[in-house]
Amino acid sequence: MTFKKINAWFHLWLGIASGIVVFVLGITGCVLVFEQEIKSLSSPWLHAEKPVDGKILPPSVLYKSVEKALPAREIESVWYHGENQTAHFRIHESDSTVYVNPYTAKVIAMVSNEDIFNFFKDGHYYFWLPKEIGHQVTAWGTLIFFLLLISGIILWWPKKWNKKGKEQSFKIRWKAKFKRINYDLHNVLGFYSVIIAIVMAFTALMMSFTWFNKSVYWLAGGENAPRIEAVSDTTSNLKPNLFSQIDKAWHKGVFELAEHNPYEILMHFPETPTEAIYVCTDMYRGTWRDVYLDQYTLEELPASNKRLREENLASWIRRSNYGLHVGLVGGVTTKIIYFLASLICASLPITGFYIWWGKKKKSNKIVKPKNSLTTA
Repeated sequence: MTFKKINAWFHLWLGIASGIVVFVLGITGCVLVFEQEIKSLSSPWLHAEKPVDGKILPPSVLYKSVEKALPAREIESVWYHGENQTAHFRIHESDSTVYVNPYTAKVIAMVSNEDIFNFFKDGHYYFWLPKEIGHQVTAWGTLIFFLLLISGIILWWPKKWNKKGKEQSFKIRWKAKFKRINYDLHNVLGFYSVIIAIVMAFTALMMSFTWFNKSVYWLAGGENAPRIEAVSDTTSNLKPNLFSQIDKAWHKGVFELAEHNPYEILMHFPETPTEAIYVCTDMYRGTWRDVYLDQYTLEELPASNKRLREENLASWIRRSNYGLHVGLVGGVTTKIIYFLASLICASLPITGFYIWWGKKKKSNKIVKPKNSLTTA
Protein backbone atom coordinates (compact mmCIF):
# COMPACT_ATOMS: atom_id res chain seq x y z
CA MET A 1 0.00 0.00 0.00
CA THR A 2 2.88 2.36 0.78
CA PHE A 3 4.38 1.72 -2.64
CA LYS A 4 1.02 2.38 -4.33
CA LYS A 5 0.58 5.65 -2.42
CA ILE A 6 4.05 6.82 -3.42
CA ASN A 7 3.40 5.78 -7.02
CA ALA A 8 0.04 7.61 -7.03
CA TRP A 9 1.70 10.76 -5.63
CA PHE A 10 4.47 10.45 -8.22
CA HIS A 11 1.93 9.98 -11.02
CA LEU A 12 -0.18 12.96 -9.89
CA TRP A 13 2.48 15.62 -9.54
CA LEU A 14 4.58 14.64 -12.52
CA GLY A 15 1.37 14.55 -14.56
CA ILE A 16 0.49 18.08 -13.47
CA ALA A 17 4.05 19.27 -14.20
CA SER A 18 4.14 17.83 -17.72
CA GLY A 19 0.45 18.04 -18.69
CA ILE A 20 0.62 20.98 -21.08
CA VAL A 21 3.70 19.61 -22.85
CA VAL A 22 2.12 16.17 -23.27
CA PHE A 23 -1.10 17.72 -24.60
CA VAL A 24 0.79 19.78 -27.20
CA LEU A 25 2.97 16.84 -28.28
CA GLY A 26 -0.11 14.64 -28.65
CA ILE A 27 -2.18 17.10 -30.69
CA THR A 28 0.67 18.13 -32.97
CA GLY A 29 1.60 14.47 -33.38
CA CYS A 30 -1.95 13.70 -34.57
CA VAL A 31 -1.60 16.26 -37.35
CA LEU A 32 1.93 15.26 -38.37
CA VAL A 33 1.05 11.55 -38.68
CA PHE A 34 -0.87 12.28 -41.89
CA GLU A 35 1.26 15.19 -43.15
CA GLN A 36 2.21 13.54 -46.44
CA GLU A 37 -1.33 12.37 -47.20
CA ILE A 38 -2.76 15.85 -46.54
CA LYS A 39 -0.06 17.51 -48.63
CA SER A 40 -0.67 15.06 -51.47
CA LEU A 41 -4.32 16.17 -51.62
CA SER A 42 -3.72 19.89 -51.13
CA SER A 43 -0.52 20.46 -53.15
CA PRO A 44 -0.87 19.83 -56.91
CA TRP A 45 2.79 20.71 -57.50
CA LEU A 46 3.77 17.42 -55.83
CA HIS A 47 2.38 15.40 -58.75
CA ALA A 48 3.74 14.86 -62.26
CA GLU A 49 1.89 12.51 -64.58
CA LYS A 50 4.17 10.06 -66.32
CA PRO A 51 3.97 10.36 -70.13
CA VAL A 52 3.57 7.30 -72.29
CA ASP A 53 7.02 5.66 -72.44
CA GLY A 54 8.29 8.51 -70.28
CA LYS A 55 11.55 8.11 -68.36
CA ILE A 56 12.79 9.92 -65.29
CA LEU A 57 15.61 12.27 -66.27
CA PRO A 58 19.01 12.26 -64.51
CA PRO A 59 19.99 15.02 -62.04
CA SER A 60 22.16 17.02 -64.46
CA VAL A 61 19.21 17.70 -66.78
CA LEU A 62 16.96 18.85 -63.95
CA TYR A 63 19.80 20.87 -62.45
CA LYS A 64 20.32 22.86 -65.64
CA SER A 65 16.62 23.66 -65.78
CA VAL A 66 16.61 24.99 -62.21
CA GLU A 67 19.88 26.85 -62.81
CA LYS A 68 18.31 28.57 -65.81
CA ALA A 69 15.24 29.56 -63.78
CA LEU A 70 17.33 30.72 -60.81
CA PRO A 71 20.67 32.03 -62.11
CA ALA A 72 23.45 32.81 -59.64
CA ARG A 73 21.84 30.65 -56.91
CA GLU A 74 23.67 27.77 -55.29
CA ILE A 75 21.78 24.49 -55.71
CA GLU A 76 22.41 22.06 -52.86
CA SER A 77 20.48 18.87 -53.52
CA VAL A 78 17.75 17.10 -55.46
CA TRP A 79 15.17 14.70 -54.04
CA TYR A 80 13.28 12.38 -56.38
CA HIS A 81 9.99 11.12 -54.92
CA GLY A 82 9.31 8.25 -57.29
CA GLU A 83 6.97 7.63 -60.22
CA ASN A 84 4.31 10.27 -60.94
CA GLN A 85 5.85 12.64 -58.39
CA THR A 86 7.82 15.83 -58.89
CA ALA A 87 11.42 16.11 -57.75
CA HIS A 88 12.37 18.99 -55.48
CA PHE A 89 15.56 21.05 -55.22
CA ARG A 90 17.00 22.75 -52.17
CA ILE A 91 18.56 26.16 -52.80
CA HIS A 92 21.29 27.49 -50.51
CA GLU A 93 20.04 30.15 -48.04
CA SER A 94 16.55 30.07 -49.50
CA ASP A 95 13.26 29.72 -47.63
CA SER A 96 11.63 28.11 -50.67
CA THR A 97 11.74 24.74 -52.44
CA VAL A 98 11.77 24.31 -56.22
CA TYR A 99 9.60 21.53 -57.71
CA VAL A 100 10.49 20.09 -61.11
CA ASN A 101 8.75 17.63 -63.42
CA PRO A 102 11.28 14.75 -63.57
CA TYR A 103 10.03 13.63 -67.02
CA THR A 104 10.29 17.01 -68.79
CA ALA A 105 12.66 19.01 -66.52
CA LYS A 106 10.07 21.80 -66.42
CA VAL A 107 10.05 23.91 -63.24
CA ILE A 108 6.54 23.47 -61.82
CA ALA A 109 6.56 25.68 -58.74
CA MET A 110 8.65 27.47 -56.15
CA VAL A 111 6.97 27.04 -52.78
CA SER A 112 7.73 28.61 -49.41
CA ASN A 113 8.99 26.22 -46.75
CA GLU A 114 6.83 27.96 -44.16
CA ASP A 115 3.42 26.31 -44.06
CA ILE A 116 0.92 25.09 -41.49
CA PHE A 117 2.89 21.88 -40.97
CA ASN A 118 5.98 23.89 -40.04
CA PHE A 119 3.87 25.51 -37.32
CA PHE A 120 2.91 22.10 -35.93
CA LYS A 121 6.50 20.81 -36.25
CA ASP A 122 7.78 23.84 -34.36
CA GLY A 123 5.33 23.01 -31.58
CA HIS A 124 6.15 19.30 -31.62
CA TYR A 125 9.91 19.78 -31.64
CA TYR A 126 10.41 23.02 -29.69
CA PHE A 127 7.07 23.98 -28.05
CA TRP A 128 7.16 27.21 -30.14
CA LEU A 129 10.12 28.41 -28.11
CA PRO A 130 13.71 29.19 -29.20
CA LYS A 131 15.27 25.89 -30.30
CA GLU A 132 17.78 25.58 -27.45
CA ILE A 133 15.11 26.10 -24.79
CA GLY A 134 12.22 24.40 -26.59
CA HIS A 135 14.21 21.24 -27.26
CA GLN A 136 14.87 20.85 -23.54
CA VAL A 137 11.19 21.44 -22.70
CA THR A 138 9.89 18.77 -25.09
CA ALA A 139 12.73 16.33 -24.31
CA TRP A 140 12.29 16.42 -20.54
CA GLY A 141 8.52 16.53 -20.92
CA THR A 142 8.76 13.31 -22.94
CA LEU A 143 10.97 11.68 -20.32
CA ILE A 144 8.43 12.54 -17.61
CA PHE A 145 5.62 11.18 -19.80
CA PHE A 146 7.55 7.93 -20.28
CA LEU A 147 7.82 7.54 -16.49
CA LEU A 148 4.14 8.40 -16.14
CA LEU A 149 3.23 5.57 -18.51
CA ILE A 150 5.08 3.10 -16.30
CA SER A 151 3.46 4.41 -13.11
CA GLY A 152 0.09 4.48 -14.89
CA ILE A 153 0.30 0.75 -15.62
CA ILE A 154 0.89 0.14 -11.91
CA LEU A 155 -2.13 2.26 -10.97
CA TRP A 156 -4.30 0.60 -13.61
CA TRP A 157 -3.44 -2.96 -12.52
CA PRO A 158 -6.61 -4.57 -11.10
CA LYS A 159 -6.58 -5.51 -7.41
CA LYS A 160 -8.46 -8.69 -8.27
CA TRP A 161 -8.69 -10.40 -11.64
CA ASN A 162 -12.34 -11.30 -11.17
CA LYS A 163 -15.26 -10.25 -13.37
CA LYS A 164 -15.77 -6.92 -11.61
CA GLY A 165 -12.06 -6.08 -11.69
CA LYS A 166 -11.81 -6.83 -15.40
CA GLU A 167 -14.88 -4.74 -16.23
CA GLN A 168 -13.49 -1.76 -14.33
CA SER A 169 -10.13 -2.06 -16.07
CA PHE A 170 -11.20 -2.86 -19.63
CA LYS A 171 -14.62 -1.26 -20.14
CA ILE A 172 -15.96 2.29 -20.20
CA ARG A 173 -19.32 2.61 -18.46
CA TRP A 174 -20.99 5.09 -20.76
CA LYS A 175 -24.24 5.07 -18.74
CA ALA A 176 -22.51 6.16 -15.55
CA LYS A 177 -22.18 9.74 -14.30
CA PHE A 178 -19.73 12.05 -16.08
CA LYS A 179 -17.21 11.80 -13.24
CA ARG A 180 -17.05 8.01 -13.68
CA ILE A 181 -16.94 8.23 -17.48
CA ASN A 182 -14.02 10.67 -17.23
CA TYR A 183 -12.19 8.26 -14.89
CA ASP A 184 -12.75 5.39 -17.34
CA LEU A 185 -11.57 7.49 -20.28
CA HIS A 186 -8.32 8.13 -18.41
CA ASN A 187 -7.88 4.66 -17.00
CA VAL A 188 -9.19 2.39 -19.77
CA LEU A 189 -8.16 4.35 -22.86
CA GLY A 190 -4.79 4.97 -21.24
CA PHE A 191 -4.30 1.21 -20.95
CA TYR A 192 -5.34 0.48 -24.55
CA SER A 193 -2.90 3.07 -25.90
CA VAL A 194 -0.03 2.37 -23.51
CA ILE A 195 2.06 0.11 -25.77
CA ILE A 196 2.04 2.56 -28.69
CA ALA A 197 2.53 5.46 -26.27
CA ILE A 198 5.62 3.77 -24.78
CA VAL A 199 7.02 3.18 -28.29
CA MET A 200 6.40 6.83 -29.24
CA ALA A 201 7.96 8.14 -26.02
CA PHE A 202 10.94 5.75 -26.16
CA THR A 203 11.75 6.60 -29.78
CA ALA A 204 11.35 10.32 -29.02
CA LEU A 205 13.90 9.96 -26.22
CA MET A 206 16.25 8.27 -28.71
CA MET A 207 16.06 11.44 -30.82
CA SER A 208 16.11 13.88 -27.90
CA PHE A 209 19.03 12.74 -25.72
CA THR A 210 22.43 11.66 -27.00
CA TRP A 211 23.13 9.82 -23.74
CA PHE A 212 19.87 7.87 -24.08
CA ASN A 213 20.58 6.99 -27.71
CA LYS A 214 24.10 5.80 -26.96
CA SER A 215 22.94 3.84 -23.91
CA VAL A 216 20.27 1.96 -25.87
CA TYR A 217 22.76 1.32 -28.68
CA TRP A 218 25.30 -0.07 -26.20
CA LEU A 219 22.72 -2.22 -24.36
CA ALA A 220 21.63 -3.70 -27.72
CA GLY A 221 25.19 -4.84 -28.38
CA GLY A 222 26.52 -1.95 -30.45
CA GLU A 223 29.89 -0.25 -30.06
CA ASN A 224 29.84 3.54 -29.97
CA ALA A 225 32.82 4.05 -32.27
CA PRO A 226 33.86 7.47 -33.65
CA ARG A 227 32.05 8.51 -36.82
CA ILE A 228 33.89 7.78 -40.07
CA GLU A 229 34.31 10.81 -42.32
CA ALA A 230 33.26 10.43 -45.96
CA VAL A 231 36.15 11.85 -48.02
CA SER A 232 36.87 11.52 -51.73
CA ASP A 233 40.39 10.54 -52.76
CA THR A 234 42.01 13.42 -54.65
CA THR A 235 45.49 11.87 -54.90
CA SER A 236 44.80 10.31 -58.31
CA ASN A 237 44.42 13.82 -59.80
CA LEU A 238 41.40 12.77 -61.82
CA LYS A 239 39.41 15.61 -63.35
CA PRO A 240 36.11 14.11 -64.47
CA ASN A 241 33.03 16.16 -65.31
CA LEU A 242 31.21 16.56 -61.98
CA PHE A 243 27.70 16.35 -63.42
CA SER A 244 28.61 13.29 -65.42
CA GLN A 245 29.74 11.68 -62.16
CA ILE A 246 26.55 12.75 -60.40
CA ASP A 247 24.45 11.18 -63.14
CA LYS A 248 26.46 7.97 -62.86
CA ALA A 249 26.03 8.05 -59.07
CA TRP A 250 22.26 8.52 -59.54
CA HIS A 251 22.17 5.59 -61.97
CA LYS A 252 24.14 3.47 -59.51
CA GLY A 253 21.80 4.45 -56.68
CA VAL A 254 18.68 3.55 -58.67
CA PHE A 255 19.84 0.34 -60.37
CA GLU A 256 22.51 -1.08 -58.05
CA LEU A 257 22.20 0.22 -54.50
CA ALA A 258 18.44 0.41 -53.94
CA GLU A 259 16.39 -2.55 -52.76
CA HIS A 260 13.20 -0.59 -52.04
CA ASN A 261 11.58 2.27 -53.99
CA PRO A 262 14.57 2.77 -56.34
CA TYR A 263 13.28 5.99 -57.91
CA GLU A 264 12.82 7.59 -54.50
CA ILE A 265 16.34 8.93 -54.05
CA LEU A 266 18.02 12.03 -52.62
CA MET A 267 21.37 13.34 -53.83
CA HIS A 268 23.58 16.12 -52.49
CA PHE A 269 25.98 17.85 -54.86
CA PRO A 270 29.63 18.04 -53.65
CA GLU A 271 30.90 21.54 -52.96
CA THR A 272 34.62 20.75 -52.56
CA PRO A 273 37.08 18.39 -54.33
CA THR A 274 37.29 16.14 -51.25
CA GLU A 275 33.57 15.91 -50.54
CA ALA A 276 31.78 12.66 -51.38
CA ILE A 277 28.59 12.37 -53.42
CA TYR A 278 25.84 11.72 -50.90
CA VAL A 279 23.11 9.31 -52.02
CA CYS A 280 20.12 8.54 -49.80
CA THR A 281 18.24 5.47 -50.97
CA ASP A 282 16.08 2.57 -49.71
CA MET A 283 13.50 4.98 -48.30
CA TYR A 284 11.03 2.44 -47.00
CA ARG A 285 8.58 2.70 -44.10
CA GLY A 286 10.49 5.40 -42.29
CA THR A 287 13.97 3.98 -42.83
CA TRP A 288 16.64 4.96 -45.33
CA ARG A 289 20.22 4.15 -46.29
CA ASP A 290 22.99 6.77 -46.36
CA VAL A 291 25.56 6.01 -49.04
CA TYR A 292 28.70 8.05 -49.77
CA LEU A 293 30.42 7.63 -53.13
CA ASP A 294 33.88 8.86 -54.04
CA GLN A 295 33.18 11.61 -56.55
CA TYR A 296 36.03 10.45 -58.79
CA THR A 297 35.83 6.64 -58.72
CA LEU A 298 32.21 6.26 -57.50
CA GLU A 299 33.42 3.63 -55.05
CA GLU A 300 31.26 3.19 -51.95
CA LEU A 301 33.07 4.72 -48.96
CA PRO A 302 33.33 3.08 -45.49
CA ALA A 303 31.08 5.78 -43.96
CA SER A 304 28.10 4.34 -45.87
CA ASN A 305 25.32 2.37 -44.18
CA LYS A 306 24.84 -1.32 -44.78
CA ARG A 307 21.53 -2.58 -46.09
CA LEU A 308 19.07 -2.64 -43.20
CA ARG A 309 18.69 -6.44 -43.34
CA GLU A 310 22.46 -6.76 -42.87
CA GLU A 311 22.62 -4.59 -39.74
CA ASN A 312 23.05 -5.91 -36.21
CA LEU A 313 20.29 -5.33 -33.64
CA ALA A 314 21.77 -2.11 -32.25
CA SER A 315 22.09 -0.45 -35.66
CA TRP A 316 18.68 -1.75 -36.73
CA ILE A 317 17.05 -0.10 -33.69
CA ARG A 318 18.83 3.19 -34.36
CA ARG A 319 17.95 3.26 -38.07
CA SER A 320 14.34 2.12 -37.56
CA ASN A 321 13.75 4.62 -34.77
CA TYR A 322 12.10 7.32 -36.90
CA GLY A 323 9.72 4.90 -38.63
CA LEU A 324 8.73 3.45 -35.26
CA HIS A 325 8.15 6.93 -33.85
CA VAL A 326 5.82 8.21 -36.59
CA GLY A 327 4.01 4.95 -37.36
CA LEU A 328 5.40 4.27 -40.82
CA VAL A 329 6.40 0.68 -40.04
CA GLY A 330 3.06 -0.79 -41.14
CA GLY A 331 1.84 1.74 -43.69
CA VAL A 332 -1.60 3.33 -43.38
CA THR A 333 -2.79 0.81 -40.77
CA THR A 334 -0.16 1.74 -38.19
CA LYS A 335 -0.60 5.44 -39.03
CA ILE A 336 -4.27 5.21 -38.04
CA ILE A 337 -3.33 3.37 -34.83
CA TYR A 338 -0.70 6.00 -34.03
CA PHE A 339 -3.17 8.81 -34.72
CA LEU A 340 -5.68 7.35 -32.25
CA ALA A 341 -2.98 6.64 -29.65
CA SER A 342 -1.60 10.16 -29.99
CA LEU A 343 -5.09 11.61 -29.57
CA ILE A 344 -5.60 9.55 -26.41
CA CYS A 345 -2.21 10.70 -25.09
CA ALA A 346 -3.31 14.30 -25.61
CA SER A 347 -6.50 13.61 -23.64
CA LEU A 348 -4.78 12.01 -20.63
CA PRO A 349 -3.61 15.30 -19.03
CA ILE A 350 -7.15 16.68 -19.37
CA THR A 351 -8.97 13.67 -17.92
CA GLY A 352 -6.26 13.25 -15.28
CA PHE A 353 -6.53 16.88 -14.21
CA TYR A 354 -10.32 16.55 -13.88
CA ILE A 355 -9.89 13.46 -11.67
CA TRP A 356 -7.47 15.38 -9.42
CA TRP A 357 -9.67 18.49 -9.36
CA GLY A 358 -12.72 16.44 -8.39
CA LYS A 359 -10.88 14.82 -5.49
CA LYS A 360 -9.53 18.18 -4.38
CA LYS A 361 -13.00 19.74 -4.33
CA LYS A 362 -14.35 16.78 -2.41
CA SER A 363 -11.59 17.00 0.23
CA ASN A 364 -12.17 20.75 0.65
CA LYS A 365 -15.85 20.41 1.42
CA ILE A 366 -16.70 21.26 5.01
CA VAL A 367 -19.46 19.20 6.49
CA LYS A 368 -21.41 21.37 8.93
CA PRO A 369 -22.86 19.50 11.95
CA LYS A 370 -26.61 19.67 12.44
CA ASN A 371 -27.95 21.76 15.30
CA SER A 372 -29.36 19.60 18.13
CA LEU A 373 -31.20 22.33 20.04
CA THR A 374 -34.09 21.26 22.20
CA THR A 375 -36.83 23.42 23.57
CA ALA A 376 -37.97 23.22 27.13
